[in-house]
Amino acid sequence: MHWLRSVAFAAAALAASGAACSSISTVRVQPDNVYVGPHLRPIALVHAQVTSAYILFIAIPGHVDLDHVVNRMLIEAAKQLGADKVVDIKVDITPDGGVWTLRQLLGWRSAEASGVAVVVEPDVAPTGAGPGVTR
Repeated sequence: MHWLRSVAFAAAALAASGAACSSISTVRVQPDNVYVGPHLRPIALVHAQVTSAYILFIAIPGHVDLDHVVNRMLIEAAKQLGADKVVDIKVDITPDGGVWTLRQLLGWRSAEASGVAVVVEPDVAPTGAGPGVTR
């Protein structure tokens, strides 16, 4: 039973030290240096990541799922920077099935998403192109 007390103490220490963590990193970019498509002006690169520890199949809360990382972290951060959309989104998540289930014995699970925050620019009609203009 001594080992059980040690495991419980280690779990409490990990939980107290913030074993489940998340982070959002952003960097502003110059629109002339990053191409994302017509009528889109890039303003920043955004990267969101969340990690959660597991001890004996018990997850220390961390919201490790793509819905949380993409919708509540990545897109929210882009909107706070003034973006209309996020393009070129890339995601990665540690699987939770199959042999990956053994990682829950003593390990971690993580999810991350990144993309380019952009502002949509309106279409500009060419000058002189209207009714009654002939060429």
